[in-house]
Amino acid sequence: MKIRLATVWLGGCAGCHMSFLDLDEFLIDLADAVDLVYSPVVDVKDYPENVDLCLIEGAVCNEDNLEILHKIRARTKVLVSFGDCAVTGNVPAMRNPLGLANVENVLQCAYMDHAQNNPSVPKADGIVPQLLANVRPVHELVRVEYFLPGCPPPAARIKSLVAQLLAGTTPKQEGEQLKFG
Repeated sequence: MKIRLATVWLGGCAGCHMSFLDLDEFLIDLADAVDLVYSPVVDVKDYPENVDLCLIEGAVCNEDNLEILHKIRARTKVLVSFGDCAVTGNVPAMRNPLGLANVENVLQCAYMDHAQNNPSVPKADGIVPQLLANVRPVHELVRVEYFLPGCPPPAARIKSLVAQLLAGTTPKQEGEQLKFG
């Protein structure tokens, strides 16, 4: 039976998924070993039940991120915090010193002050979810089994971790470079 794999993109740049795609030939091996049940590259609208492994990229920035994160945790056996945004908050968390009182200023800056066409804050239309007062790394909100740091994590490190998990072994995360295996 194939492993049910999901990848998720929360608040971040998608660089971790780009690094994942840099797995090159290993993607072919992976396709034989897993069913990709949820991902930005798969047209599935709702996070499924009974996911064996999920790589979750990005920080938790808004109410939608928080809602899907709790669904992911409830429906996933092994959760990997995938990349520095998921592990530490990284660049998305740079707005944290502004505090809740300045969330509106963040939206004003992004959607009004720097807009070239049709400046307006789209949250009034429900397009932009309610921002959280502080951006949070994944492990501050749910249990995470493994951390895969890097901005983005190199493809070789992703391959090593995923291969060990697929083989049913406990990945060794050690050393300054967090080398696996």
